[in-house]
Amino acid sequence: MEQINIFSGKKAISRIVVAEGIQGLDACLKPYRHIYAVIDRNVAEKCPAVSRVMKMLEDRQARIRLVEASEEGKTLETVMDICTWLLEDNADRDALVLAVGGGIVTDMAGFASCIYKRGVRFAYMPTTLLSQVDAAIGGKTGVNFHKYKNVLGVIRQPEFTYLCPQVLESLPLRDFHSGVAEMLKTFVIEDGGNYQKAADLFFDISSEFTLEAHINGKDEEQVWKSLMAKHKRTLAELIAAAARVKAGVVSRDQFERGERRKLNLGHTFAHAIETLAQQDGGERFNGHDGIQEVKGVTHGEAVAMGMVLAARLADRYYRNDRSETTELEAKISADFWDADVPCYCPYTPEEMAGIMKKDKKAEGRKVHFVLPKAIGDVETVDLTVEEVVALLK
Repeated sequence: MEQINIFSGKKAISRIVVAEGIQGLDACLKPYRHIYAVIDRNVAEKCPAVSRVMKMLEDRQARIRLVEASEEGKTLETVMDICTWLLEDNADRDALVLAVGGGIVTDMAGFASCIYKRGVRFAYMPTTLLSQVDAAIGGKTGVNFHKYKNVLGVIRQPEFTYLCPQVLESLPLRDFHSGVAEMLKTFVIEDGGNYQKAADLFFDISSEFTLEAHINGKDEEQVWKSLMAKHKRTLAELIAAAARVKAGVVSRDQFERGERRKLNLGHTFAHAIETLAQQDGGERFNGHDGIQEVKGVTHGEAVAMGMVLAARLADRYYRNDRSETTELEAKISADFWDADVPCYCPYTPEEMAGIMKKDKKAEGRKVHFVLPKAIGDVETVDLTVEEVVALLK
């Protein structure tokens, strides 16, 4: 088990605990007498590890609320429902709200904790790879508003975040791929030798899954569970490495005044892609990927598309590379395809322009775009959306 701290100056203000199993969560909860758990209903029903967590919480006489997790339901109304639950149960400021689920659940439960009685303590046990390497680390909470992602929220650090690959055994394959995108994004920002290690691992997992489940015809669920058990240690090491990167950046710039902006690599494009997909019903993504029917786009898939666009933008901005597929774009795209993460964006820059102008990273006429110069080297550049559209043509 490893502990990683987030600092404000020299003071540790939040801790990230990385463990291979769920057993260590009980020790993390020991100091708290009044626990209110907000748990993704789907995860509670399908993940054996989370079922054991719920038994642990029941033994501690915790209150438990199951919620539906969806982008459509990530609203102020849902946050108010959580606050009403806390109020009706007479939760005081000594309470701890524990969010168990993916990034949608941690965002909503965290936001509710920040505004209920002007702030109660909260903690996270993220259950998706995406939330373990990104969404649940760093203190950002929030909800969608008027079809724009995460424009209402606050930054406040949780008491702790408990990261455990064991809960990924029941994660749907497509959701795992979303986390692949966020992890590779982290190592494009700060490598430390981990980018290629992660790319190789995800290629191995994808290849082994395809061989066993789709060629040899074995049960997909059992194959996936076996692969997660086989690669659990390496996955835990990479999750910890990604957490260290993000914790370091957040410690140096908690409120996103400068350096923390680089964690948004690919996200300005990604949020535009997700908004357009919601508006058109995701029809440009619907189809068959050779294995299963695919509908819409996940956040991680949109981030992968956004990273590829950011790489193309960087190559053209820094090197005036006008080739159809630039060098860095080709590298990142190949690694995503090897991991079975779709990264082709079906929308044109012109279609995304209007949404990007309203992105929360916009200041005046310019938007903070994070451009990768190379693996492990990124820079934030302020560009108008018109400049970006012209460079990507």
